[in-house]
Amino acid sequence: MKYVIIGNSTAAVGAIEGIRQIDGKGEIIVISSEPHHTYSRPLISYLLLGKTTEEKMKYRGDDFYTKNNVKFINAMATEIKGKEVVLSGGERIAFDKLLVATGSSPVVPPFEVKGAKEKFTFASLDDAKKLDKVLDKNKRVLIVGAGLIGLKCAEGILKRVAHITVVDLAPRILSSILDEGGAKLVQNHLEAQGIEFKLGTGFDKDADFDILVVAVGVRPNTDLLKDIAKIERGIVVNVKSETSAPDIYSAGDCTQSPQILPNAYMQGECAGVNMAGGEKVFDKSIPMNAIGFFGLHIITAGSYVGDVYSDDDVQSGNYKRLFYSDNKLNGYILIGNVDKAGIYTSLIREQTALDSIDFALVCEKPGLMAFKREVRKKKLG
Repeated sequence: MKYVIIGNSTAAVGAIEGIRQIDGKGEIIVISSEPHHTYSRPLISYLLLGKTTEEKMKYRGDDFYTKNNVKFINAMATEIKGKEVVLSGGERIAFDKLLVATGSSPVVPPFEVKGAKEKFTFASLDDAKKLDKVLDKNKRVLIVGAGLIGLKCAEGILKRVAHITVVDLAPRILSSILDEGGAKLVQNHLEAQGIEFKLGTGFDKDADFDILVVAVGVRPNTDLLKDIAKIERGIVVNVKSETSAPDIYSAGDCTQSPQILPNAYMQGECAGVNMAGGEKVFDKSIPMNAIGFFGLHIITAGSYVGDVYSDDDVQSGNYKRLFYSDNKLNGYILIGNVDKAGIYTSLIREQTALDSIDFALVCEKPGLMAFKREVRKKKLG
C-alpha cells in the first residue's frame, strides 16, 4: 500500500501515527510546501518572544520520519489527477490512499498603510522569521485584527518595538470566542501591558506606522480538491475523515471541522487508521480554544446558548460562564482560573445529562466528586 499525505502539520502527524498503528510496512510519502521538520504553529509567537527555540517547536522528535519510515518531499502539490499528485516541478507521485491536510492560509485584504513598506502575516514559522528581521525598538506596529492570531503576535513582539496599535471592525477583542464581559477583562489586561486598541471602526490609512501585520482571518486551502470532492466552507468529510472522492481523505484546518490543534490531530489519526484498513471514527469535534496572554489564561469551548451560570472575581482576574439548556452543558468561558476545564469539556463532548451529576457542585467546584461512583470508577480506569 502506498500512502501519500499532502501537508506536514498536526493532522499529517496524526495520520502517520494512525497508519502505523495498522500498517507497519506500507510506503508513506509526505509532500510539504514548507522545508521544516513538523512543528507546532501556535508556538511562533513564543519564538519571537524568546520563550522557545526552533528546536523546541518541533512537534515530534528528529527521528520521527525515519522511525516511521516516511519519505519527505519539499514541494508544492499543484494538482490531483486520477491516482496521482502532480508537483510544481512536474513530477507525479502515485498513491493508493491520499490524505489532503493542506491547512489554511491568511486572508490578506488589498490595502496599504503609510510608512509600512511591507505587509506581514502571522500563520507560519516563515512568517515569524520574516517579521523577526524587521523588528526594532524604534518602530511602530499596526496589527489589523484583534483575534487570536493578531493578539498572539502582539504579545510576541511587544517588548521588541516602540508601540503596538491593534484595530478591528468588531466592537470587542476575541469576538469569536469571548462574550462582552470576558473580552473587556482581557482587553484591560492587554492595555495594562501597553497595547493600544481601536475597535468597532476602520483605521486611518494615512497614520504613520513602520510595520503592518494583517491578521483578519484564514481560509481553508481547498483548491486541490476543487471539482474532485465536495467543498462547502471547507472540505467536507464524514466521521471516518473520508471525502466524497474515493480513496481520498482530509483532515485539519482545510476541512469544515472546528480549526483547533487537538481536533486536527484526532481527525488525522482517524484518517490514517482508516486509510490503512482499520476502523475508527471521529465524531466528537467541538469548538475549543486554550490560550494565554502575559500570564492570563483563557479556555473556551462549545456554544454560548441557553441559561447562564456566572461567577466572577474581577480582583483576581477570574471569569466563568457556563451555558446550559435541555439538561446538557452547551459551552463555557473560563478566564484566569482554568483548573479542571477538562471536566466541562468532557460534559460537552459526551453530552452528559446534567441530572445524572451534581451540577450545582460542578458549577462551583468542577471535579470527579460530582459524578456518581460508577462513573468515577470508569473515568479513573
